[in-house]
Parts: sequence; structure tokens; C-alpha cells
Amino acid sequence: MPATEQEQSEWFDPDGLRFSCTMCGNCCSGPPGYVHVNDDEVQALAARFGMTPSAFEHEYCITSSLGRSLREVQRAEAFDCVFLDRETVPGRAVCGVYEHRPAQCRAWPFWPSLLRSEADWVRAGRSCPGIGRGKPHTPSEIRLVRATIEGRLDPSR
Repeated sequence: MPATEQEQSEWFDPDGLRFSCTMCGNCCSGPPGYVHVNDDEVQALAARFGMTPSAFEHEYCITSSLGRSLREVQRAEAFDCVFLDRETVPGRAVCGVYEHRPAQCRAWPFWPSLLRSEADWVRAGRSCPGIGRGKPHTPSEIRLVRATIEGRLDPSR
């Protein structure tokens, strides 16, 4: 079966890429307005808290230049997602809504912007200690995960 144009342009090899979450929380921290949520995700998160979607949005969402996003909590170094818990498990950052986390979070680190080139992947690995470690994820797995958020995180696409 011939490779698609996208597969031909991929820089990673047939063994895929290694990633294993270290629970550092770095992927849940950064600039404000960065954890985007769609209507289905808001509805699922609202149900998890026994709230209406409107009440959830009022309490936990903001509008950023790229659309609706989860609120953040400011720390000295950056902004943490409002659901990131750095207290319960010493030395670990735990997602308080892990089972209901948005697709953007589920897709880390296989975001289109991090897979454009090996240099982008290496750059992401400077802040994510799980990149380059753990089990290899096959190109098929990576493509499937990437497709769940394709176009959602990159306004230039």
C-alpha cells in the first residue's frame, strides 16, 4: 500500500517516537488561555462536577484569542491548568479531571506543532522529561492521536 503524502513528509522513523508521562505537570503549565475545550468537553466536565455547562463555563473557562479555554492558576513560574493538583501526591502533578480531560491534553505530546520537525520534538523534550523515554508509540498511534486535535491548536492551519 503506497504511503500517503502526510506519511511521506513525516520525519520520525517506522519505530515511532518514545514517550512516557513522568507526571511533572509541565504540559499542564504555561501561558494563559492554552487549554482549549469544545462544547462536548465542557458538557462532559460539567457532568463530572454535577453542573450545567453554562455554570461550568462561568466558573472554569475563559475566552482567549484562540477561543474558549480552561482557567489557569498563576504560580511564580507560569500558569497551571485549574485542574492540575501539585499537592496531593508529593513530587507529582496530577490531573484532577484525568478521565474527562480534553482531547488536547489526551494528545500530548503528539500535537501537530510538535511533530512538524525533529527540531520541534527535541525542543519540546527540553521541557518534557517524558519525551524520548518509555515505550515507543508507532506511527499509526501517533497519527491517530494527532488527528484528534488536528487544526485545534494551530490557528495557521
